[in-house]
Amino acid sequence: MRAIAATSELQAEATPARGREAVTDRRTKIAFVTNFCPHYRVKTFELLAERFDADFVFYSDGAEWYWQKRHGTQRGNFAHEYLRGFQFLGTRVTPALPSRLQRENYEAIVKCIDGRFALAASYLTARFTERPFILWTGIWSDIDTPFHRAAAPIMRRIYRGAAAIVTYGEHVKRYLVRIGVPGEKIFVAAHAVDNEAYSRAVPAAEVAGLRKKLRVPATERVILYLGRLEESKGLRYLLEAFRRVKEKATLVVAGDGREHSELKRLAEACGLGERIRFAGYVAPDASLPYYAMAYAFVLPSVTTRAGREPWGLTVNEAMNQRVPVIASESVGAAAGGLVRDRVNGFVVPERDAGSLARALEELLESPRLRAEMSESAWQTISTWDNRQMVRGFEQAVAYAVHKDDPLLTSR
Repeated sequence: MRAIAATSELQAEATPARGREAVTDRRTKIAFVTNFCPHYRVKTFELLAERFDADFVFYSDGAEWYWQKRHGTQRGNFAHEYLRGFQFLGTRVTPALPSRLQRENYEAIVKCIDGRFALAASYLTARFTERPFILWTGIWSDIDTPFHRAAAPIMRRIYRGAAAIVTYGEHVKRYLVRIGVPGEKIFVAAHAVDNEAYSRAVPAAEVAGLRKKLRVPATERVILYLGRLEESKGLRYLLEAFRRVKEKATLVVAGDGREHSELKRLAEACGLGERIRFAGYVAPDASLPYYAMAYAFVLPSVTTRAGREPWGLTVNEAMNQRVPVIASESVGAAAGGLVRDRVNGFVVPERDAGSLARALEELLESPRLRAEMSESAWQTISTWDNRQMVRGFEQAVAYAVHKDDPLLTSR
């Protein structure tokens, strides 16, 4: 009963009077096609399943280059199916996807932008069956790889042909409008995590145990990075920035990736010595004590030929533990308005170790500033949740499926 009441309440907020009746009489039937279910999407998909009669169709086994295999793939309380497939020329091919999408009488097909075969198959199936196609994307800059340059005309065709587009944030919407996508069919589903899970109080004993494991004194302030160790994360600039910081603190780099060995070598070359700890891989369910231990969290991502950081959900996770965030301007969570410069953290230019060092110094020199930013981080993230995110999908589906009803689609 509680779920039904929450559903009605959200729908009442999202639609005017006559449209409210049209939505609450029954749930719209949709296919939601995406690569797999990561740990941070279980609650999102469960909430979407409450709002829609949704079938989640997954076409990957979690072997994407950007995904840490040890994280695994997840399932949840929603109707779903993992399709079998194979790799061909670096592309995941799932031959059963088109027929799977035609099996049910879906009123719309929602597809994430990942997956070359799956994106094309979902779009063409929607066009062939005359169903609205809704694209979900976090891309907010041009991608300068040979494949993406060649595929640019196809992507423009998909952008134009989509009945509606759902974006990670306003930064993605601005990019799409700039390249000619009509703004009226773009809806923001602000990227979120399960705040209830990430905001739980972490017992002091857990934090103390982690400090002991990492050999960080109880009184030492910790600057934290947690995530993949890849070139796109800009960690070389973080090491250089931390080398310039004079205030006493320890840098904890938690995670694994292709740059692990090189970053360790650079740390030695920078003379960081006992000022840095490489924690190695951290499982999602073991991350909270790291955030609880942190004085500040840093995400210094940089633009590469493959684009910019679409969001950076570790920012959401850190803020749920009241941790101020220092992010580069190439982090989607900063461009999308979650990290607000000098309010709940700092936004610094990418590849600028000097600016990053000054932000760290200012935060370390002023416990009062840190306390103010900590409170602001908590206030910001408290409403930046899955409920708000799902509202964006509701608006997009209503627009795509009921676009001839001006009352239902008015925002």
